[in-house]
Amino acid sequence: MKLLVKHTTDYRYTEPLHYALQTLWLTPQSGPAQTVNFWSVGAPEKLFQQTDGFGNIIQSYTFVGTDEDNVRWSLVNAAGEVDTHGVAEFADEASLPHPYFFLRGTPLAEPHYQLAEFGKQFISQSVDGTANLQALLVLSHGVMSAISYKKDSSNVTTTALQAFNAGNGVCQDQAHVMVAICRSLGYPARYVSGYFYAANEPDLASHAWADVCLNVATRQWVSIDITHACLIDERHIRLAMGGDYSACPPAKGVRQGGGHESMTVVITIEPV
Repeated sequence: MKLLVKHTTDYRYTEPLHYALQTLWLTPQSGPAQTVNFWSVGAPEKLFQQTDGFGNIIQSYTFVGTDEDNVRWSLVNAAGEVDTHGVAEFADEASLPHPYFFLRGTPLAEPHYQLAEFGKQFISQSVDGTANLQALLVLSHGVMSAISYKKDSSNVTTTALQAFNAGNGVCQDQAHVMVAICRSLGYPARYVSGYFYAANEPDLASHAWADVCLNVATRQWVSIDITHACLIDERHIRLAMGGDYSACPPAKGVRQGGGHESMTVVITIEPV
């Protein structure tokens, strides 16, 4: 499927902005699941591009202003065209962290005995570095049922355990719970950010899912959409991955001045 994506983030400030340093995880890469035909990212200042430790393309910019400049808004946009192939299984490149790196706990997806006990209803403890795909899909159904999708029910600091105990969350929380359960049972797992095309689900345009390692020795992974309890397909565009959301948010930075900040995000995805 050929998808055209437009992603705009509008920042507004109640006082003049003096300084801002921001890093963006807004650039998809071609791979087994997709081919990026073209892509561009725009920001208030010149962007500097590099690759992070997880192989994601990131861009950073720095803004310096004064009260006299009276800058009270900024705009970040990303847009491009991607051919999606619906490939859910793939092997990592040797340059990426070893699968066992993704067994480590992270602030938003920490292993926990409560999560392990829940997961054992669907999948056994890992013993040899391999995972059964069908069991993982059954687990994803269990997580989807236990964590009902509820818009605005959590925030970017909500942990997997908090979402699990609350029984609801958004796609980010469902992915975190899946990742934390897998880690609790010895299966390397990681968080994936991306886009999702569905004309009847606009709230999921900015989406998240999980990678789970199928075979540690061969670095084989599978991408599972927990919100829909299915393998990723042609509706998904992969942006970035990391230990949890905090490792690959759309944007992260620091600022001085500006007073209170408000943010408006608009994402449109259309088939070409």
